[in-house]
Amino acid sequence: MKVLLFGGAGYIGTHVAMAFMDRGDTVGIYDNLSTGLRSNVPEGAYFYEGDILDREHVSAVLSEGWDAAVHLAAFKAAGESMIKPEKYSENNITGSLIIMTECEKHGCMNFILSSSAATYGEPQYIPIDENHPTNPENYYGYTKLAIEQNLAWYSKLRGMHFAALRYFNAAGYDTEGRMLGLEKNPANLLPIIMECACGMREKVGIFGTDYDTPDGTCIRDYVHVTDLADAHVAAADYIMKNSKNIIVNLGSETGISVREMVEAARRITGKPIPSEDQPRRPGDPARLVASSSLAHKELGWTAKHSDVDTLISSTWKVYLANTAR
Repeated sequence: MKVLLFGGAGYIGTHVAMAFMDRGDTVGIYDNLSTGLRSNVPEGAYFYEGDILDREHVSAVLSEGWDAAVHLAAFKAAGESMIKPEKYSENNITGSLIIMTECEKHGCMNFILSSSAATYGEPQYIPIDENHPTNPENYYGYTKLAIEQNLAWYSKLRGMHFAALRYFNAAGYDTEGRMLGLEKNPANLLPIIMECACGMREKVGIFGTDYDTPDGTCIRDYVHVTDLADAHVAAADYIMKNSKNIIVNLGSETGISVREMVEAARRITGKPIPSEDQPRRPGDPARLVASSSLAHKELGWTAKHSDVDTLISSTWKVYLANTAR
């Protein structure tokens, strides 16, 4: 298979690239390096530096002939999306439409979207399955849902086949230690904990300790990035073999609380990792856990590396490697 990854030099994109390359596929990476790193591009992958809003460049690269496109080039900071919706509409929606249009123009009719559980909004029941209502609570989640909806129209009108992969909380690093590039300006819990363990940050804020959960802190479903990468390969195979679309959740189906994550990190790193209890943040649900039964059934996918120890230890190794430089 010849597959082009938009946003493939980023944290998740790099792991997806390695998963395709591990089985011998030809991989191209198209990235403007605004958040991705040139050093992340795996040896042997073709690299094209460019922005998804540059229609002519996108078209030129797609004209080289690709079997599938993977779209990981959306902005993803939920909080920022509420302050700068125009930034997210331009990149996430307009940029996606450019990619989709140029894919169809050049005969690349298999499309894998990096989507998000943010499309669901406030959970009405747990675990969340694909039949759960979609009612995003932030503009970022809305843009992901809009991309999915546009893909459905492109499928109906142009015959494109797509897989929309709704991630829950991506975490961890390559279990074989091949990826050492840290995310730029991380905002997620585990990187913040690691920064604290390395002395890059003073303390970890625990936002809310009075939730209706066993230890009072929020519970989230964390899925290892290696597992996510494997799902992209399986999704590409699925739509090419079956010539039909699929929307699936990707989660571990196991919830880990904020306090559990901090305590496990202290145990694994041997570092004190100071924390501070703080008030709840608006819009934080008490519990978010996925049902990934559809991915199990249709893609043959399971979260093999998403236990808390693997999540933390694989991340800690990368932070240690970076701080030792």
